Amino acid sequence: MERRDFHKLVVGSALGGCIARTESGVAPVRRGQRVRELESVLRGVRSREGAGFPVRRPFPVAGVPQFDPFVLLDEMGPVDWPPGEAKGAPDHPHRGFETVTYVLRGAVEHRDSFGGRGLLGPGDVQWMTAGSGLVHSEMPPQSLVDAGGPMHGFQLWVNLPARQKWTRPRYQELSSRHIARDQTSDGRSTVRVIAGRALGARGTTETHTPISYHHWTLAPGADVRFDVPEEQRVALSVFGGSLRIGDGSATADDGTFAVLGQGESVRMRCDASRSSPAEVLLLAGAPIGEPIARWGPFVMNTDAEIQQAVDDYRAGRMGTIPRSG
Repeated sequence: MERRDFHKLVVGSALGGCIARTESGVAPVRRGQRVRELESVLRGVRSREGAGFPVRRPFPVAGVPQFDPFVLLDEMGPVDWPPGEAKGAPDHPHRGFETVTYVLRGAVEHRDSFGGRGLLGPGDVQWMTAGSGLVHSEMPPQSLVDAGGPMHGFQLWVNLPARQKWTRPRYQELSSRHIARDQTSDGRSTVRVIAGRALGARGTTETHTPISYHHWTLAPGADVRFDVPEEQRVALSVFGGSLRIGDGSATADDGTFAVLGQGESVRMRCDASRSSPAEVLLLAGAPIGEPIARWGPFVMNTDAEIQQAVDDYRAGRMGTIPRSG
């Protein structure tokens, strides 16, 4: 089956240890620890997804098919929708991975073929395990369509190892007030922990693949250092301001995805001369290291499994979204 035929089938593939604090704000680390330095930088590519909402995507792009164990990162917007213009991702299937939707501004309403329904507002997170497969939609609520308004957020795809790709689908919704957060003692570095741990905060999300997912805000003059397990790959997605990485002079600015090298700790700084804070997502996880076959909204291990996913969707075996209520 050719790729263009699949896109006729589906409208859009997706919306698309604790550290002690010190007075300086820099966490103490064990003697001999290496700080991870900048290894490479990717620039996010702008495109349109779903029914036509704008995204900025550092991966997957040509030459960078994934950042194992992560298979996609989309920054949705930012955009200010005029009345009647807000777009989303109508009904589409998923199988073989997890989607994590994090809303910064605006709202997203989701429905699925298991009867689930919910509304995400600013600061909220939805962690959806697609697993064996389902159909869902992610759309702006009618109030946003009618009145217009801002929309900004992220969607991350987290791969599942082969042994877990057929797990039963489930949702975890975290309201903003329930997301763990902390700050350095000088108040210049703050973190919201969606998964993993940072400073004194530990995320409450249950993950199939052990990862860290943080939202850091570094005010001018901030300097923070914290542990990340050596076996995990680490990247920083900067979506506001500018950031210094490691002990050297390497920087990453708005719209860049900075891949870090080997080490046991991460150090981030925002120069005191900056007029605005740095906003950054930290992604870390141990690579799964398995073959990947992907097509649109399916992420499996073999081409045969992709064909089965397409056949199952066409035959209605992933269900349909109820429209009543």
